[in-house]
Amino acid sequence: MEQLWTWLPIVILFVLFFMRVPVAFAMLIATALYFVFSPNAMNVLLMCQKMVAANSSFVFLAIPFFTCAGVIFNYSGITHRLMVLADMLVGHLVGGLGHVNIVLSTLMGGLSGSAIADTAMESKMLVPEMERMGYSKAYSCVVTAASACITPIIPPGIVLILYSTASNVSVASMFYAGYLPGLCIMAALMILNYAISKKRNYRPSRTERVTPREFGRALLDAVWALMVPFGIVMGLRFGAFTPTEAGAISILYAILVGAFIYKELKFAHIKAIIMESLTATAGVMFILAGAQALSAYLTWERIPMMISEAIINGIHSPYLFLLIVNILLLAIGCFFDGGAAMILLAPLLVPVAQSMGINLIHFGIVMCINLTIAGFSPPFGSQMFTTCGICNCRIEDYIRESLPYMGALVGVLLVLTFVPGIVMLVPNLLGAS
Repeated sequence: MEQLWTWLPIVILFVLFFMRVPVAFAMLIATALYFVFSPNAMNVLLMCQKMVAANSSFVFLAIPFFTCAGVIFNYSGITHRLMVLADMLVGHLVGGLGHVNIVLSTLMGGLSGSAIADTAMESKMLVPEMERMGYSKAYSCVVTAASACITPIIPPGIVLILYSTASNVSVASMFYAGYLPGLCIMAALMILNYAISKKRNYRPSRTERVTPREFGRALLDAVWALMVPFGIVMGLRFGAFTPTEAGAISILYAILVGAFIYKELKFAHIKAIIMESLTATAGVMFILAGAQALSAYLTWERIPMMISEAIINGIHSPYLFLLIVNILLLAIGCFFDGGAAMILLAPLLVPVAQSMGINLIHFGIVMCINLTIAGFSPPFGSQMFTTCGICNCRIEDYIRESLPYMGALVGVLLVLTFVPGIVMLVPNLLGAS
């Protein structure tokens, strides 16, 4: 009976996942059954303590701060100015609005840090405009969901913060490591969008190149937004503030710019900003609480140690291990939230990676990219459901259009997996590796 309860909660957990029970509830149900009925378990109060502790972490405060900052950026006019700048940079190319979509996600990486937020915003702003320019609805949704994979990888991505907390790796180091991989994904998506747009004769959004004067005006108008990611990196590099404090500073900065420079942020927006921020944050924090409770069961039963030992005994090549991790994460990430997957799987996989001599910063970026790609992927990708729901796109149409983009994203993932120097270039230059 005791052996049965060692593994039964995991079985229950995956049964609930496949029954489409929300992730947080599935984790709490499986864990509660273990602590209440298992003869092996400690007092159920340990589960409650873990849940409270999950939402008391100073590091996790960065999540509501950056989420709120991203919402304020939308209301303050900063996001619109970034879109105008992106259009002036790449709108004249074949497939112009597709490029704008991708570049805007890259610029938004320094502001919101959330793939879902980026997908929702661009589905409302860009997909209708892309359809008007002749792009199919399904293709527009696929570009929007695929480009949102960039946003969590470029700091201050929330998934980077979750990995740092789960693996005891410096948040600042993960932030530094995110820039080049994010730009690599951007380049791959733009090349693919250009090839498809040329084949289908999708028109540019601008009939002629922007003049230096027009570009200078747009750049000057957007410079307040572009200062955010630069300011975060410089502040972390020189110890001016922690990642959590950077989130709070971003909120203050967004309010000042929106209210006094762009003058688009109004008092009437406060209620909507608070509601959007609370809704987005509550979902993430509830998942964190469930994951911390589940981790108490995993730790008590020594399951991470058993899995690590099994993998180490069966796999001796770090390259083979990384390949298997990629396959595992892409498969698991298709079925439930990337944040929850990170919190559950990082404690299991990080000790194995460390024992094989894999740099944990590089490993973290590989995990983060895997789970954001999974959010793009059918059958249960969160970005897919977000854009298809907002734009009223049929899932089967989305799946058909998504295959080339899935190939491009996985191709970049494999390059970054097996060429760690790309990921580690910026951390090495800044002495954070």
